[in-house]
Amino acid sequence: MSRNIQYTILILSVLIPLIVAFLLFIPEKVSISGDWNSMLPHVNGSLNTITSLLLVFGFLMIKRKNKEMHKRAMSLAFMLGVLFLISYLIYHSTAVSTVFGDLDKDGILSEQEATMVEGSRMVYLIILLTHILLAIIVVPFVLFAFYYALTEKIDKHKKIVRFTLPIWLYVSITGVVVYLLIKPYY
Repeated sequence: MSRNIQYTILILSVLIPLIVAFLLFIPEKVSISGDWNSMLPHVNGSLNTITSLLLVFGFLMIKRKNKEMHKRAMSLAFMLGVLFLISYLIYHSTAVSTVFGDLDKDGILSEQEATMVEGSRMVYLIILLTHILLAIIVVPFVLFAFYYALTEKIDKHKKIVRFTLPIWLYVSITGVVVYLLIKPYY
Protein backbone atom coordinates (compact mmCIF):
# COMPACT_ATOMS: atom_id res chain seq x y z
CA MET A 1 0.00 0.00 0.00
CA SER A 2 1.23 3.41 -0.87
CA ARG A 3 2.37 5.58 2.02
CA ASN A 4 0.26 8.44 0.62
CA ILE A 5 -2.91 6.35 0.91
CA GLN A 6 -2.01 5.27 4.44
CA TYR A 7 -1.32 8.85 5.51
CA THR A 8 -4.49 10.11 3.85
CA ILE A 9 -6.60 7.50 5.64
CA LEU A 10 -4.94 8.22 8.97
CA ILE A 11 -5.28 11.99 8.55
CA LEU A 12 -8.98 11.64 7.64
CA SER A 13 -9.47 9.33 10.61
CA VAL A 14 -8.18 12.03 12.96
CA LEU A 15 -9.69 15.05 11.20
CA ILE A 16 -13.26 13.74 10.92
CA PRO A 17 -13.83 13.30 14.68
CA LEU A 18 -12.06 16.59 15.42
CA ILE A 19 -14.24 18.50 12.94
CA VAL A 20 -17.39 16.85 14.30
CA ALA A 21 -16.40 17.70 17.90
CA PHE A 22 -15.58 21.27 16.93
CA LEU A 23 -18.94 21.75 15.19
CA LEU A 24 -20.84 20.21 18.09
CA PHE A 25 -19.31 22.56 20.61
CA ILE A 26 -18.86 25.85 18.76
CA PRO A 27 -20.90 28.50 20.54
CA GLU A 28 -21.86 30.38 17.36
CA LYS A 29 -23.58 28.31 14.71
CA VAL A 30 -23.45 29.19 11.03
CA SER A 31 -26.46 31.30 10.13
CA ILE A 32 -28.68 30.03 7.35
CA SER A 33 -31.90 31.36 5.89
CA GLY A 34 -34.96 29.27 6.56
CA ASP A 35 -35.21 26.21 8.71
CA TRP A 36 -34.42 23.56 6.09
CA ASN A 37 -31.72 22.18 8.37
CA SER A 38 -34.42 20.95 10.77
CA MET A 39 -35.07 18.12 8.29
CA LEU A 40 -31.46 16.91 8.40
CA PRO A 41 -31.81 14.68 11.52
CA HIS A 42 -34.64 12.85 9.73
CA VAL A 43 -32.51 12.55 6.59
CA ASN A 44 -29.66 11.23 8.73
CA GLY A 45 -31.93 8.67 10.38
CA SER A 46 -33.03 7.50 6.94
CA LEU A 47 -29.45 7.33 5.66
CA ASN A 48 -28.43 5.22 8.68
CA THR A 49 -31.41 2.92 8.19
CA ILE A 50 -30.63 2.33 4.52
CA THR A 51 -26.93 1.90 5.29
CA SER A 52 -27.74 -0.76 7.91
CA LEU A 53 -29.89 -2.65 5.41
CA LEU A 54 -27.21 -2.40 2.72
CA LEU A 55 -24.53 -3.71 5.08
CA VAL A 56 -26.63 -6.75 5.91
CA PHE A 57 -27.55 -7.25 2.25
CA GLY A 58 -23.90 -6.93 1.19
CA PHE A 59 -22.87 -9.46 3.81
CA LEU A 60 -25.55 -11.90 2.63
CA MET A 61 -24.49 -11.43 -0.98
CA ILE A 62 -20.84 -12.26 -0.32
CA LYS A 63 -21.89 -15.32 1.69
CA ARG A 64 -23.84 -16.42 -1.42
CA LYS A 65 -20.72 -15.70 -3.52
CA ASN A 66 -22.47 -12.91 -5.43
CA LYS A 67 -19.47 -10.61 -5.60
CA GLU A 68 -21.07 -8.08 -7.94
CA MET A 69 -24.10 -7.47 -5.69
CA HIS A 70 -21.80 -7.42 -2.64
CA LYS A 71 -19.64 -4.78 -4.28
CA ARG A 72 -22.66 -2.66 -5.25
CA ALA A 73 -24.27 -2.89 -1.80
CA MET A 74 -21.08 -2.07 0.06
CA SER A 75 -20.16 0.77 -2.31
CA LEU A 76 -23.61 2.26 -1.86
CA ALA A 77 -23.34 1.84 1.93
CA PHE A 78 -19.99 3.66 1.81
CA MET A 79 -21.42 6.48 -0.32
CA LEU A 80 -24.41 6.84 2.01
CA GLY A 81 -21.97 6.99 4.93
CA VAL A 82 -20.20 9.90 3.22
CA LEU A 83 -23.56 11.63 2.56
CA PHE A 84 -24.52 11.05 6.19
CA LEU A 85 -21.28 12.66 7.37
CA ILE A 86 -21.81 15.69 5.13
CA SER A 87 -25.41 16.09 6.29
CA TYR A 88 -24.39 15.59 9.92
CA LEU A 89 -21.68 18.24 9.62
CA ILE A 90 -24.06 20.71 8.00
CA TYR A 91 -26.68 20.12 10.68
CA HIS A 92 -24.30 20.50 13.61
CA SER A 93 -22.69 23.60 12.12
CA THR A 94 -26.09 25.29 11.74
CA ALA A 95 -28.20 24.03 14.65
CA VAL A 96 -27.89 23.76 18.40
CA SER A 97 -27.79 20.13 19.54
CA THR A 98 -31.06 18.69 20.78
CA VAL A 99 -31.14 17.71 24.45
CA PHE A 100 -32.66 14.33 25.30
CA GLY A 101 -35.55 14.84 27.70
CA ASP A 102 -36.02 18.53 26.92
CA LEU A 103 -39.81 18.32 26.83
CA ASP A 104 -40.41 22.05 26.47
CA LYS A 105 -37.69 22.28 23.79
CA ASP A 106 -35.99 25.29 25.35
CA GLY A 107 -32.53 23.72 25.04
CA ILE A 108 -32.21 23.19 28.80
CA LEU A 109 -32.89 20.01 30.71
CA SER A 110 -34.67 21.18 33.85
CA GLU A 111 -34.67 19.12 37.06
CA GLN A 112 -38.30 18.21 36.49
CA GLU A 113 -37.61 17.08 32.91
CA ALA A 114 -34.55 15.11 34.03
CA THR A 115 -36.61 13.33 36.69
CA MET A 116 -39.28 12.43 34.14
CA VAL A 117 -36.79 10.79 31.75
CA GLU A 118 -33.98 9.65 34.05
CA GLY A 119 -34.15 5.92 33.26
CA SER A 120 -34.59 6.31 29.52
CA ARG A 121 -31.98 9.10 29.45
CA MET A 122 -29.39 6.74 30.91
CA VAL A 123 -30.17 4.12 28.24
CA TYR A 124 -29.98 6.83 25.56
CA LEU A 125 -26.63 8.11 26.83
CA ILE A 126 -25.10 4.63 26.97
CA ILE A 127 -26.21 3.88 23.42
CA LEU A 128 -25.08 7.32 22.25
CA LEU A 129 -21.64 7.05 23.88
CA THR A 130 -20.96 3.57 22.48
CA HIS A 131 -22.19 4.78 19.10
CA ILE A 132 -19.85 7.79 19.14
CA LEU A 133 -16.83 5.87 20.39
CA LEU A 134 -17.22 3.08 17.84
CA ALA A 135 -17.99 5.57 15.05
CA ILE A 136 -14.63 7.19 15.71
CA ILE A 137 -12.83 3.85 15.87
CA VAL A 138 -14.40 2.36 12.74
CA VAL A 139 -13.54 5.19 10.32
CA PRO A 140 -9.99 4.10 9.45
CA PHE A 141 -11.02 0.46 9.23
CA VAL A 142 -13.85 1.22 6.79
CA LEU A 143 -11.50 3.36 4.71
CA PHE A 144 -8.82 0.64 4.63
CA ALA A 145 -11.42 -2.07 3.86
CA PHE A 146 -12.80 0.01 1.00
CA TYR A 147 -9.30 0.72 -0.31
CA TYR A 148 -8.36 -2.97 -0.18
CA ALA A 149 -11.53 -3.90 -2.05
CA LEU A 150 -10.95 -1.25 -4.73
CA THR A 151 -7.35 -2.35 -5.24
CA GLU A 152 -8.40 -6.02 -5.22
CA LYS A 153 -6.25 -6.89 -2.21
CA ILE A 154 -8.93 -9.37 -1.20
CA ASP A 155 -6.91 -11.21 1.47
CA LYS A 156 -6.31 -7.95 3.34
CA HIS A 157 -9.92 -6.92 2.73
CA LYS A 158 -11.22 -10.17 4.22
CA LYS A 159 -9.00 -9.85 7.30
CA ILE A 160 -10.06 -6.31 8.11
CA VAL A 161 -13.80 -6.71 7.43
CA ARG A 162 -14.11 -9.57 9.94
CA PHE A 163 -14.21 -6.99 12.72
CA THR A 164 -14.97 -3.86 10.68
CA LEU A 165 -18.38 -5.03 9.47
CA PRO A 166 -19.82 -5.80 12.93
CA ILE A 167 -18.59 -2.47 14.27
CA TRP A 168 -19.87 -0.52 11.25
CA LEU A 169 -23.20 -2.32 11.48
CA TYR A 170 -23.43 -1.55 15.22
CA VAL A 171 -22.66 2.12 14.56
CA SER A 172 -25.20 2.29 11.78
CA ILE A 173 -27.97 0.55 13.73
CA THR A 174 -27.33 2.51 16.92
CA GLY A 175 -27.43 5.67 14.79
CA VAL A 176 -31.02 4.74 13.94
CA VAL A 177 -31.79 3.91 17.58
CA VAL A 178 -30.32 7.22 18.79
CA TYR A 179 -32.37 9.06 16.19
CA LEU A 180 -35.59 7.28 17.22
CA LEU A 181 -34.92 7.95 20.91
CA ILE A 182 -34.23 11.68 20.49
CA LYS A 183 -36.78 12.29 17.72
CA PRO A 184 -39.55 13.40 20.15
CA TYR A 185 -37.33 16.26 21.34
CA TYR A 186 -36.65 17.85 17.93
